[in-house]
Amino acid sequence: MSERFGTLPDGTPVHRWTLRRGGVRVRVLSYGGIVQSVEVPDREGRTADVVLGFADLDGYLEHPGAYLGALIGRYANRIARGRFPLDGRTYALAQNDGPNSLHGGERGFDRRVWEVTPVEHGLRLFRVSPHGEEGFPGRLEVTATYRLDESGALHISYEAVTDAPTVVNLTSHSYWNLAGAASGGAGGHELRIAAGRYTPVDEHLVPTGELAQVAGTRFDFREPRKAGCGYDHNFVLDKGVTERPQEVAELYDPASGRVLTVATTEPGLQLYTGDHLDAPFSPGDGIALETQHFPDSPNRPEFPSTELRPGEVFRSETVYGFSTR
Repeated sequence: MSERFGTLPDGTPVHRWTLRRGGVRVRVLSYGGIVQSVEVPDREGRTADVVLGFADLDGYLEHPGAYLGALIGRYANRIARGRFPLDGRTYALAQNDGPNSLHGGERGFDRRVWEVTPVEHGLRLFRVSPHGEEGFPGRLEVTATYRLDESGALHISYEAVTDAPTVVNLTSHSYWNLAGAASGGAGGHELRIAAGRYTPVDEHLVPTGELAQVAGTRFDFREPRKAGCGYDHNFVLDKGVTERPQEVAELYDPASGRVLTVATTEPGLQLYTGDHLDAPFSPGDGIALETQHFPDSPNRPEFPSTELRPGEVFRSETVYGFSTR
């Protein structure tokens, strides 16, 4: 079902779609492909919304920098100095994060209205990113499908094609708080990530190029432990790029018993503990687990490639599963 959610300043209407299946209810906006809410039961059967979001469109327009629940592109995460080389040419992007380009630039996919079509148990979102949008080359046709399976797991899958060589890195930027979105800090959640390495960063949060071992460091989440705070880092998933989603992370709230599992085809997972969230939220109120390719890959040929060329199809899928214990 869909309903009118608001109107942008230029008069463009924004709609909200509701999906229900397997005891889970998910609400998605046509603006930014935003996952506004995910309602799941706790171990006692009490339902709560477990992602951070705003009750109205104005909240998203007034606080765009948090990227709450948004579909991120053309390039999720950071590109150093807002530039990258491709086929002998250097492309310049908006520097909207200090010296870097972040999450697609000044007006990325998170601030665009998507064309939404219902499909079986889900929604298909589509838009065309024209050549030169935010400095990226190529006309990019992007499809994102949000679907609930019979167990209530949320599948988010992406496809993209281009008419010229370009780079693509897409993700969903939900902040999870399994105790409930209004419950306060999520740092006490227990987190596990199947990654023996991570990418250390410089003072601008851009990878140095090293793939460092997590053993003996605060980045070792191979066994569950409290998520804590102070993380905005990419983890190098042990499985690498896979054709089908494989489980790579688990988040558990001991108080409610809610469990979130993350499975993906992607080679990296960005852990962001929400340290810079601001009003109406507080630092640490939610934890982002962004499945993606590595930050700054277009400038790091040793990282898994994010290049997409004519005739190729970019594909990626992530599955968020919900249970209790």
